[in-house]
Amino acid sequence: MARTSLAERMSRLEQQRAKLAEQEAKLKADERKQRTRRLVEAGTLIERAGLLDLEEAALYGGLLSLADDAGDRAKIAGWTKAGKAALDQATIGNGATNEPLTVIFPAPLPTPFATRLRGAGLRWNKVLNHWEGLADHDAVAALAAEQNGNVHRVHSAAQFDREGDRGRKSERS
Repeated sequence: MARTSLAERMSRLEQQRAKLAEQEAKLKADERKQRTRRLVEAGTLIERAGLLDLEEAALYGGLLSLADDAGDRAKIAGWTKAGKAALDQATIGNGATNEPLTVIFPAPLPTPFATRLRGAGLRWNKVLNHWEGLADHDAVAALAAEQNGNVHRVHSAAQFDREGDRGRKSERS
């Protein structure tokens, strides 16, 4: 049985150390991404609650008062019930009028406007270079008109069958 030299063992250990450092960096990056996602979700909830326009100090004070009550299980249960009901209502209430849409703009959009599009239920598709999602056509059309955008309804094969438009490939707006 061949014996490995000290240099070979040190080289192998250095490779293992480098691999561990790479794995640690990946874990840290994943944790950072999860934290960023959670912060974006929290910001979205603040916006949905209608609190985004509050002054920074007022919003922070309100959140501090919530933090004071965060240890009370009964209050948390009440918040959870009210939150679920509101989220369900928003989903069900909007679901009746939401339909698949794409929106194309002639020029890059300012960040605040992009935030409004996300609030309307759209997301940016970087592959196709358009906004898409399930949203209320009339609300999105009014929003898109502010930046000269074109809104298109997306019809699935099932919708074509229901409407008697089988084989028709053009989008309607």
